[in-house]
Amino acid sequence: MTSEAKLSKDDMTVCFILGGPGSGKGTQCAKLVQDFGFVHMSAGDLLREEQQRPGSEYGELIQNCIKEGKIVPSEVTITLLEKKIIESDSNRFLIDGFPRQLDQALAFEKEVIESTLIIYLECSEEVMLKRLLKRGETSGRIDDNKETILKRFKTFLELSYPVVEHFRKSGKVHTVPCEDSVEEVYARVKPIFAELFKQK
Repeated sequence: MTSEAKLSKDDMTVCFILGGPGSGKGTQCAKLVQDFGFVHMSAGDLLREEQQRPGSEYGELIQNCIKEGKIVPSEVTITLLEKKIIESDSNRFLIDGFPRQLDQALAFEKEVIESTLIIYLECSEEVMLKRLLKRGETSGRIDDNKETILKRFKTFLELSYPVVEHFRKSGKVHTVPCEDSVEEVYARVKPIFAELFKQK
């Protein structure tokens, strides 16, 4: 990993936005970008862009993982995120949908930078399924179908939820119920960041 990316925590705010598929991570991030000047990085979007990039060495691997609802190997995702952080002029980053499993969390914090806080958007599978099927009507995403969605739920519970539990031990996790409207959920999320930047 490049030494440039190993910036001190004082210089940088890195927040992980975690939650099951369809919990509203991207929607909440868009509002935080507007109010707090974050750069929003979606691990899923970065992987999809890389998959479509002509000549990508990871393209086929990423495509197969997405199709199967599996997790892309850590080093691929971390490389893409680190590149984006280094290229950016900002020092505030929201990373949504990452870390997807504990080894990603540990590797990112060791090799790139430690996270400042974690938002965990808590949502029932029933609500998330309804949201994703509705999104699938227009998104054109290959993973917005019921079979893949159910695989993604299983992957989240088995591999991603332990990440939330790991960070909870360090007191970094803010759990936010997210089955209400976008505005109601954001009314719970916004004060967490207002408080964070007041302290800095």
